[in-house]
Amino acid sequence: MITRLAAALGAAALLAVSPVQAQDGAANQERVRKFAELPYWPGYWVSEQYANTTIGGFSGPRPAGAPPIMRLNGFDAPWNEEGKRRQAEAAKLRPGRKAMGWGYPMMMDAATPVQFMITPEETLIVNAYGETRHIYTDGRPMPAAEDMWPTVWGTSIGHWEGDTLLVETVQVQMPFTYFHGAPSLSEEAVYRERIRLEGDHIVTDYVIEDPVTLSAPWKVTIRLVREEAFDRMVQMDFSNDRTGSEDGVNTIEPPAD
Repeated sequence: MITRLAAALGAAALLAVSPVQAQDGAANQERVRKFAELPYWPGYWVSEQYANTTIGGFSGPRPAGAPPIMRLNGFDAPWNEEGKRRQAEAAKLRPGRKAMGWGYPMMMDAATPVQFMITPEETLIVNAYGETRHIYTDGRPMPAAEDMWPTVWGTSIGHWEGDTLLVETVQVQMPFTYFHGAPSLSEEAVYRERIRLEGDHIVTDYVIEDPVTLSAPWKVTIRLVREEAFDRMVQMDFSNDRTGSEDGVNTIEPPAD
């Protein structure tokens, strides 16, 4: 009798839910509800300008009047005099220069595939070189100025309006120092994005403001498409040791060995 009573009490203890467990369970249910409200953007995405690019880096003939293959490179940005000076200097340094990766904003307009991982707390955007954007959507404000410093991918805070992700990014290290095809924006630039799925494209509207280099807000739209040739994300290190220059034109050098 005592044994049965002890067993019954033990089972009751195991089945009992403590206040902490109940609170955790409610929090998990709330998180499940929030997940159900979020969009899902599976697949591996590249800029539509780079769709079907060959392993040699060629994306085929382009029609007359087509926009530059990298629309975030700044060729059509409303530069002020300081911006024009920086762009001219960048043009002199660009041939044969070795990049260190894509960085932001160029990773969002690239041939290197990106993947979107969406949670209630943040959206991560990761490319094949391991470059990662953390866009925090948990309601936090932008950090205080004294708690930020310029980085290659900046600091991003966002929120959802329906199925559209609105993002503000600041403190981006001058993009050209990381990738030779990037615009010569200053570290005071503010990048605002509206990211959403439209049919089979992820479309991002950018409004970029920079009191140092731009005379007006720079507006550009980037469209990403799924690269169906990718069935998984393969992470690798970024290597650009075979980039060379001949008569001001980038070349691909033979392997060192």
